[in-house]
Amino acid sequence: MISFNYETDFELPNEEQFSSWISKVILSESKKEGDINYVFCDDEYILEINKQYLQHDYYTDIISFDYSVGNELHGDVFVSIDRVRENATDFKTTFEEELKRVIIHGVLHYCGYKDKSIEDEQLMRQKEDEKIKMFHVEH
Repeated sequence: MISFNYETDFELPNEEQFSSWISKVILSESKKEGDINYVFCDDEYILEINKQYLQHDYYTDIISFDYSVGNELHGDVFVSIDRVRENATDFKTTFEEELKRVIIHGVLHYCGYKDKSIEDEQLMRQKEDEKIKMFHVEH
């Protein structure tokens, strides 16, 4: 089950559409959907998560905790709406597109994709683009 939680005044439009899209992405990677919780927050909230659990003292757009068991995906995905807005400007894209990229990025990590090396990061970007296109098919 996909759930959306809010620790900021942002609210995801069309939660059902996003949930359905995430479910389709999981199936497209031959995985099973478990419990995936999204927490939309601000910079200060995600900074505290980053310090407390990862010992990192900096802002980030997403932190994902993977509790998957075998092919069944479970996890918590924290998304800083402040970072998504700023990244959208920096990357010259819309807020909506950047939000989709970040939302699906966490799930792709659960599917086994990494982004630490240049090669891994390129594959992750390719997968993000591929999965974002799946969202548009629903319209």
